[in-house]
Amino acid sequence: MHVFRRFLLAGFLLPFISGCVSPISQTSPLREDVPADMVDVALVPDITSTIEPLEAPVEAIPELSSVEITTSIGVTTSIGVTTPEPELADPEFSDLWARVRAGFQLNHEIDRKRVQQEIDWYKRHPEYINRVAKRASRHLFFIVEQLEAKGLPLEIALLPIVESAFDPFAYSHGRASGLWQFIPPTARVYKLKIDWWYDGRRDVPDSTRAAIEYLEKLYSILDDDWLVALAAYNSGQGNMGKAIRRNRRSGKPTDFWSLKVLRETHSYVPRLLAISEIIANPSKYNIDLEPIPNDPYWTIVDISSQLDLAKAAELAAMPNEELYRLNAGYNQWSTHPDGPHRLLIPTDKAEGFSEKLATLPREQRMTWKRHKIREGENLGSIAQRYNTTVAAIKAANNINGNMIRTGHSLTIPMASSASAYTMTSNARLKNSQKSLEKKYGEKPIRYVVQSGDSFWDISREFNVGMRELARWNGMGTAQMLKTGSVLLIFKQASASHPATIANSPRNDIIRKVNYRVRQGESLSLIANKFNLSVNKIKGWNQDLHNRKYIQPGDKITLYVDVTATE
Repeated sequence: MHVFRRFLLAGFLLPFISGCVSPISQTSPLREDVPADMVDVALVPDITSTIEPLEAPVEAIPELSSVEITTSIGVTTSIGVTTPEPELADPEFSDLWARVRAGFQLNHEIDRKRVQQEIDWYKRHPEYINRVAKRASRHLFFIVEQLEAKGLPLEIALLPIVESAFDPFAYSHGRASGLWQFIPPTARVYKLKIDWWYDGRRDVPDSTRAAIEYLEKLYSILDDDWLVALAAYNSGQGNMGKAIRRNRRSGKPTDFWSLKVLRETHSYVPRLLAISEIIANPSKYNIDLEPIPNDPYWTIVDISSQLDLAKAAELAAMPNEELYRLNAGYNQWSTHPDGPHRLLIPTDKAEGFSEKLATLPREQRMTWKRHKIREGENLGSIAQRYNTTVAAIKAANNINGNMIRTGHSLTIPMASSASAYTMTSNARLKNSQKSLEKKYGEKPIRYVVQSGDSFWDISREFNVGMRELARWNGMGTAQMLKTGSVLLIFKQASASHPATIANSPRNDIIRKVNYRVRQGESLSLIANKFNLSVNKIKGWNQDLHNRKYIQPGDKITLYVDVTATE
């Protein structure tokens, strides 16, 4: 009876702790080579861009405190003292795959038809396994360590293959993001910060910690059955609780194979068991598995306070792209003002980076601009002008309230001009008018805000996305529009075809999403959900031009900027 009550409670808690999907089933970005209707995430080529030079730093910045290095195996030292030799990986294993195999605990159920079907797919696509393994090589050592510390099955270390193909920028039609594919509500339950500066779902240390906590909870609640817990991670605890209660009422077994589950979950667990079996016995399946060194790829370096990411890449003597891929949680051109104050740096570069950072004057950690306050300005309008936040300006100037005085000056943190690779799409809007004119091939409409105007009204008038309109102008949709201010509005026709995406910067954060229309949805609702415009969606889906309505079940293609969407 106590088990029944636990599942009853789980049903009430479903909206708050659903797993990598919402109560409506979604498809995880499973594999790149399967048909389009089975895949939600696709990679768009990298393109670089530039930032205009900014003014010199200003004075009166506090001194830098000591900086610490933490290896992915937990060794922490302070910069300025002798750094001990890092702890060596387990000498029993030179290949990380061997270490993973040694930690397998689950029955791979290879005699089951569902598992065998997935094994057959992997056997036919060996190039896919090694492509994903190459991505996994950056983060697998860390994940294995965290699971071993908890005594958990190391099959779980392969779950990101099923969830995201080990792509930290993976994004699904259900708004699940990151290696472990958290949706926003579940992310917040497990204390993953999501704001303008940072999205913890894409941060590997934070999201791995959250995924392990969530899986442990599911395992505990769902009768200590790992297959059922994994199914609940995919379809939601409430859905699995209902399936178990249904079988109990009918006197049926409650193991995963006996439960009636959502269509995607039906293949989700077998897929994990199949890839685990392939990793366990690659030669048996004629898979030439590329070895991964049993050593940490990256080291966690405590940077103490906010740091421009382009400056960090310079100090680490590494390409900006690689730094950003390792630190995918950052949405902007710098780390978060309030933390996390750390970066993942390749292990062979961490010591040199830390030494240079320790001697870097505090005022050079960021690029600053001195702004003289004009009559009528407020913190919101100034933050909008410089593509930053009110909180960042207040922190940089020790402002407690919201009052500022005409004629006084403010220190504004800004993106560095040192980078030829803009770290995120929001940062590139520093050059918004020039870059957007090039992107859309035309001058923007300059709309003067009238009394009573809202983002919604203006977006409807010009048939553009409300969030996109706000983003063009460096604002949030919740901000108040000031009468007499000017908004830039870009028509979408020239940017609506997928081919033009390759001409815009930072396309490694653009993801293709195959979206299935749900009951009651319109193109306008879908556009606002993913921070797009109706015209863009129509441009990517030519068949929509001749249709007045969309129907539930229709499939449409979207291209989503993962740093501008929850």
